[in-house]
Amino acid sequence: MTSHLDLSGCKKRKRGERVFKFKTFGQQGYPAEFNGSFLQNVRELLEFGQVETHLSGAMTSWSFQLEVFRHPSLHVYLLVIEEPIELSIHHHCQHCQYIGWGHHMICNKKYHFLLPSKNTIPAWLSEDNTNSMCKSNLIELQGHTMHGVFHGNGFGHLLCINGLETGSDLAGYQIMEFWDRLCTGLGARKVSFKDTSRKKGMDLRLLHAVAYGKPWFGRWGYVFGRGSFGINLEMYESAVKALQNMPLGLLAHHLNSCKKDILILLSRYQILSGHSLVTLGDLFHFMLELKLEVPKGNISYSSQYPRLVLSDKSCRWSPKRVEMAIRVVIQALKRAELRWVSRQEVRDAARAYIGDTGLLDFVLKSLGNHIVGKYFVRRCLNPVTKVLEYCLEDISCEFPKQEEFLMVTNEAKLKPYQKVTWSQLMNDILYLYKYVLTEHKEMTNDGGFGTISVASRIILDTKYFFKEYGGELGSKSVENKSKLYCAVIWSTCDGGTLSPVKVVTPYECFILGNNATFDELKFEVQKTFREIYLGLRNFVTGPITYFNLKGTDLVFEMVRPGGKITFEGIEGQREIVNSGIYEGLKNNFVVDCGCGTKYDDGERMICCDICEVWQHTRCVQIPNSEEIPSIFLCKTCEQDILHFPSIP
Repeated sequence: MTSHLDLSGCKKRKRGERVFKFKTFGQQGYPAEFNGSFLQNVRELLEFGQVETHLSGAMTSWSFQLEVFRHPSLHVYLLVIEEPIELSIHHHCQHCQYIGWGHHMICNKKYHFLLPSKNTIPAWLSEDNTNSMCKSNLIELQGHTMHGVFHGNGFGHLLCINGLETGSDLAGYQIMEFWDRLCTGLGARKVSFKDTSRKKGMDLRLLHAVAYGKPWFGRWGYVFGRGSFGINLEMYESAVKALQNMPLGLLAHHLNSCKKDILILLSRYQILSGHSLVTLGDLFHFMLELKLEVPKGNISYSSQYPRLVLSDKSCRWSPKRVEMAIRVVIQALKRAELRWVSRQEVRDAARAYIGDTGLLDFVLKSLGNHIVGKYFVRRCLNPVTKVLEYCLEDISCEFPKQEEFLMVTNEAKLKPYQKVTWSQLMNDILYLYKYVLTEHKEMTNDGGFGTISVASRIILDTKYFFKEYGGELGSKSVENKSKLYCAVIWSTCDGGTLSPVKVVTPYECFILGNNATFDELKFEVQKTFREIYLGLRNFVTGPITYFNLKGTDLVFEMVRPGGKITFEGIEGQREIVNSGIYEGLKNNFVVDCGCGTKYDDGERMICCDICEVWQHTRCVQIPNSEEIPSIFLCKTCEQDILHFPSIP
């Protein structure tokens, strides 16, 4: 079955060719059952694809047509390209190196999963022109809607996603949900991603870390993998907490003399929220959530006092009656002269004007810890009497633009800072991002505000994230068969002395009949590991570690189902110890940067011409906008030269 695929317009194919649902593709049973190991699942999936010729040179390719919408009609194509190691331009994987998987062995094959964009597949790939010399570089092209790659052992990397802002027909979240289903369905082990995503000039890993405590990709379970410039997990988590917990009151006080427009902005969103925004994290969280509610265009979104009370679905009273009850409660609390009073006292004082006790109970319940005009209505449980108490806090000094409490039902009466359009909201988010998180020169040397600069830099220097899918758990159990997990180990020789045994492969899942023997198990292990890893093509299974067994012994009489076994290699020793079979290049250079980095983290580096030690250009004060100098000496070598005795 072959065809020439015209992807230039992503048009619907000829009638009779199978079309899959984009929203369910990759789920269990659609289109494949996905009951085997990662490689087995990939092969089962590809049986449903259409083999493509003249698409990626000598590499085998498959395509799947996916229906996103039926009305209006929208179809996209998923391309899968099998890349044998012999045809790979780069045998070693830099993505593995940067995430910290450089010790993994090179696999015999990679599988690229592509959602090509309208611009990344030129018209000459159609069946009218099949003679281009560049077709083998399809996986090297930039700008795909999605590009992910898996190694044969189930470890993978999401290389890019490009959503609506780049002209794609798919939103970013749709692409991520699709990718996540694929990884889960195929039984991936772990998947990494370098997060450099930006929106309207803002780095999403910083914006979402402040608002949600995790990057945008954290919605799908991606967590800290590795930081650049010596950043570790503890530093990253501390930076996120420091920014999230920065008090807005302290920020407003500090900016009172230099950025009064930010005070107006803070006041606007305190009013719109209807509840207390105490920290910087609260503010950004509310603004990003509000972005989902505000309609695009010039339509204003307004705040009705208090927003959460009037929008409560359990409210059975008219807005006018609720507003009147709120006004009465606030007046009763004001007469308490800012002291704490019990719920019953407030209720009794308000009953002189509002006879409906149900309405009063509803308002008292809803007003707790909300802003009403220039007041913050505090509510807490008295630790001694165990009685609910209320108190008014005047926040007009902290946010001077707050007005006296005023109930309005006509939006035309709202002040400008009591309503917002989608465009204004986005501009406000960008303004806060720019002048509070990234360009805050006024704050960098003022007490605790230097924390903002340091914490933002740490988060921006954390780009590598990963998700653990648990594909190593293997396939589902089959009747009269059981699971077993096997890995391969060996000893390396150093001066004729055996070094300690080292496990070098992840465990693979095997399903065996309950009467399987160890000879049968050895055969399957040998076949599987030869198929997966480049360095194990001549692998022969040796004895099982810590076991003295005969080949005819039954496996599950000696090992519990679901147990783990490691096999020693007895042949192919020279090939196994060759460092060229590992994903990460064995560095012939030394990294020793002042930031603490001891490895290649993917950032720009420079080498000292005397000691040949590599350091980050940023750490030695060479801006990215400048070219690397032809001659460079590190500080240590410079000092050594200065101490040389002068030549007479």
